[in-house]
Amino acid sequence: MKNNIITAGVDEVGRGCLAGPVVSAAVILNDKIDLKLIRDSKKINFENRLKIAELIKENSYYAIGVASVKEIFEMNILQAALLSMKRAVDKLSKKPELILIDGPFAPKDLKNYKTIIKGDEKIKCISAASIIAKTFRDLLMIKLSEKFTHYAWERNFGYGTKAHFEGLKKFGITSHHRKGFRPIHNMLLR
Repeated sequence: MKNNIITAGVDEVGRGCLAGPVVSAAVILNDKIDLKLIRDSKKINFENRLKIAELIKENSYYAIGVASVKEIFEMNILQAALLSMKRAVDKLSKKPELILIDGPFAPKDLKNYKTIIKGDEKIKCISAASIIAKTFRDLLMIKLSEKFTHYAWERNFGYGTKAHFEGLKKFGITSHHRKGFRPIHNMLLR
């Protein structure tokens, strides 16, 4: 919190993935949390990210918003990401007075918000949101990888790695793949 203003940080993860939903988190940090632990989720290894995510959950108000693969296809990835952000903010049990959003875009119908380019590197509550969203999405993709074993989602979390592309070539597209994304779309045209 800043100057007693209830501030929520919001960030999304998974925009560039070939599979899985886009996930956002909204976080209002408690004053008691050790801010030195919190930084951009991409700069924290998986195991530490899990531990820090639990610490944030125990010492914050947080909520997660998800936009499905179907919604990504129907409305495009940017609009789906914004929808997931709006869902996260709307689910917060404590209502923020100020919402700080990573990146240049904000969901429609939000009040009292500010967009911040590279906010996940600059603002602790946005960094916390990036950690919560990334942890949630990574664990979801690991769970999906138990059923869909050929795409290495337990390691690449749905991103377009060599192993993921090899799985696509050998085993085809699943219901969790984003059919509007160029590599997947091109495979459907063959």
